[in-house]
Amino acid sequence: MKEKIELLLQEIENLKCNTEKDIEETRVRLLGKKGEVTKLFEEFRTIAPEMKREFGQKLNILKNKAAAKIEELKENAASSGTEQSSSTDTSMPGDPLPLGSRHPVSIARQEIVNIFRKFGYDVAEGPEIEDDHHVFESLNFPPNHPARDMQDTFFISNGHLNPLLLRTHTSCVQVRAMESMPLPIRIICPGRVFRNEAISARAHCIFHQVEGLYIDENVTFADLKQAILLFAREMFGPDTQIRMRPSYFPFTEPSAEVDVSCNICHGKGCNICKGTGWLEILGCGMVDPNVLEASGIDSKKYSGFAFGMGVERIAMLKWQVNDLRHYFENDMRFLSEFSHCVEV
Repeated sequence: MKEKIELLLQEIENLKCNTEKDIEETRVRLLGKKGEVTKLFEEFRTIAPEMKREFGQKLNILKNKAAAKIEELKENAASSGTEQSSSTDTSMPGDPLPLGSRHPVSIARQEIVNIFRKFGYDVAEGPEIEDDHHVFESLNFPPNHPARDMQDTFFISNGHLNPLLLRTHTSCVQVRAMESMPLPIRIICPGRVFRNEAISARAHCIFHQVEGLYIDENVTFADLKQAILLFAREMFGPDTQIRMRPSYFPFTEPSAEVDVSCNICHGKGCNICKGTGWLEILGCGMVDPNVLEASGIDSKKYSGFAFGMGVERIAMLKWQVNDLRHYFENDMRFLSEFSHCVEV
């Protein structure tokens, strides 16, 4: 037993453990229920009484040194870990994480909204599931009128006088505004619309519009032209020019299509503008008196103008995207190209 005690004392003196796992394994090996020091205490019971005093003292010294050494090793390991962590510069930036960004359609829509807000327009919204009255009839689309064929509609319920449908334009929001808001009215109506069209690079069955409406006394076509010109220069640059071409819409008279000078070739002609130097952006016109009267507005006292544009179309021109389907495919390679865009 004396030799065992001396060997263990020497071993304890020379113990070196660097990790908490190694220290715990050493503690169990020496002081655990089946450890070497514990076995010596069990063996102590069998020695002669006259020798118990001598060996009892040595065993206590062995046990105390083993416990002290274990504590010393634990303290050394802890201080070593503290020094290592303190040598780390916590002010250094971490590994960069990929961040998402706003969708290009959302960016373009918000920019359009912000521009017209600067001009004093309020934002109005309405339901995407509408009735025939607000989408067609109140906008001068009588039943069986051929103009209804201009918009191939998704009907939800049919076969009765006022069927439900997915709105084909946000003009129905303008109707609700004319029915409920006090005059004068100056609003824009952003939202998602639906038309039963074949999906291609230039068309989709789901797209987004921003329409505008201004009704007051003595509103003229000159006011409409000035509003469109100011918007175009805010959106595409201060040198942008516009031109208006006569067109037809059932709810406006007179009506016009609006083109802007190509901001790519500056009117010289390129593949984006197909060599014309102009790009179509929206339709507009003076609100038809029948539309005003259908909403309870005196067309002899009040007049107004309306306009509407496709957000995807504006985004395509702004960022030179040549395929509308890119906006709906959720390709991260495409969407990441807009992470630098900042909303106005």
